Amino acid sequence: MPDWSIWILFAGVAVILAVVSFFLGTSHRRKSAEKTIGSAEDEARRILNDAMKLAETKKKEALLEAKDEIHQLRQETDKDLRERRSEVQRQERRLQQKEETLDRKIDHMEEKEEAINQKSKQVDARLEEAERIKKSQMELLERISGLSAEQAKEQLLQVLDGSLQHEKAAHVMAYEQQFKEEADQRARELVAHAIQRCAADHSSEVTVSVVPLPNDEMKGRIIGREGRNIRALETATGVDLIIDDTPEAITLSCFDPVRREIARVALEKLILDGRIHPARIEETVNKARAEVEATIKKEGERTVLEAGIHNLHPELVKLLGKLRYRTSYGQNVLNHSLEVCFLSGLMAAELGEDVQLARRAGLLHDIGKALDHEMEGSHIQLGVEVARKYKESEAVIHAIQAHHNEVEPKTVIACLVQAADAISAARPGARRENIENYIKRLEKLEEIANSFEGVENSFAIQAGREIRVIVRPDAVSDDQLVLLAHDIAQQIETNLEYPGQIKVNLIRENRVIDYAK
Repeated sequence: MPDWSIWILFAGVAVILAVVSFFLGTSHRRKSAEKTIGSAEDEARRILNDAMKLAETKKKEALLEAKDEIHQLRQETDKDLRERRSEVQRQERRLQQKEETLDRKIDHMEEKEEAINQKSKQVDARLEEAERIKKSQMELLERISGLSAEQAKEQLLQVLDGSLQHEKAAHVMAYEQQFKEEADQRARELVAHAIQRCAADHSSEVTVSVVPLPNDEMKGRIIGREGRNIRALETATGVDLIIDDTPEAITLSCFDPVRREIARVALEKLILDGRIHPARIEETVNKARAEVEATIKKEGERTVLEAGIHNLHPELVKLLGKLRYRTSYGQNVLNHSLEVCFLSGLMAAELGEDVQLARRAGLLHDIGKALDHEMEGSHIQLGVEVARKYKESEAVIHAIQAHHNEVEPKTVIACLVQAADAISAARPGARRENIENYIKRLEKLEEIANSFEGVENSFAIQAGREIRVIVRPDAVSDDQLVLLAHDIAQQIETNLEYPGQIKVNLIRENRVIDYAK
């Protein structure tokens, strides 16, 4: 037999042995698994029985505990109910006692009301009796005096009115004289001393500027072909040029003084240069604007240095410089502000107040006038806003706000600035006003005085600083004269606006004429 046959035989035998071994192993494992499964089922049955027994035990214990807890809760509920019943019974007894007390009080009040009604009837009866007695006495008095009750009352009131009027007038005159002597003396010393020590230059300017021309031919060159030069100049400066029959002069008109000054400087430069055309006009106006701005800055710095004020914001310095070109009733506002600064400082020194603060407030009191051509609002509102914007102190801001009585002055510095402003504005020659407004103010002054009963005539004199009132002696007594002067002064203060003060002078004259024959 060949070798390969042997190998095949061995292989077949090996396969047969392997198959037999596999079946034998599988049978053994199956028997082992069946045995294990049987023991596991027995163990599971045992555990399940134990669990059921334990659960039954726990159930019995829980039922017992629940029964105990229910019994305990029932006992507590019964106890709470008993306590609440007892509390309700107590409340019922208390309410019953209160009802009994209220009933007793109501009975007592009814008794009192009955007693009061009886007393009221007695009082009414006594009042009726008193009225009868009073009436009989009044009738007896009327028969004795020969006057009725109304006549006697009128006569008594006349006597009392005359007596009280005399006493009131006497007291008013006494107090007025005392206060006037003390206040006038002190004020006269302060104001006179301050004015004597303050020397400021004063100038008057208007809202137009006049530029002189070398000859009348220059007017045509300024107008230019078809008016192009004058239009270019007005557009660049915002100023109206008035060219009329005035020889060798052109008038510049503008409410903004800075723009008017720029136009004046530019026009003078153009006239001097001789080259007048739109391009040259624009170039010259820009140069003039830079020059005026430099002048504004220089004037502001000069004013601050002259006033001795330190640490002023640069923008406030520029605004002060702009006041050089601003006027009020013909008075230069920069010079006026400097004058108020000096006067405030001098009066503050006399009173022992802060001189630097007074000067600062006086210098800045009209700062809003540098902005009132550019922004909406009064110069006081604008001044307060710009001072607050650049971190000025509240004392300075209050002085600016109060210098025209927009608010009541609450500090000595504010009062000093107000007084210095009035002194500077009311100084003779400081300001001028329109002749029509001036005449209207005088007429209104006389009209107010003539509106009072007993006034015969009135005359405004001393440029409206005094009003002389002639009264009828038969209608106004000497005592009434004092009160009438006060009433007229108060009416003037209420209805008129004026610088300084107005003296009310009342004149009462009796003339007796007889003839020797």
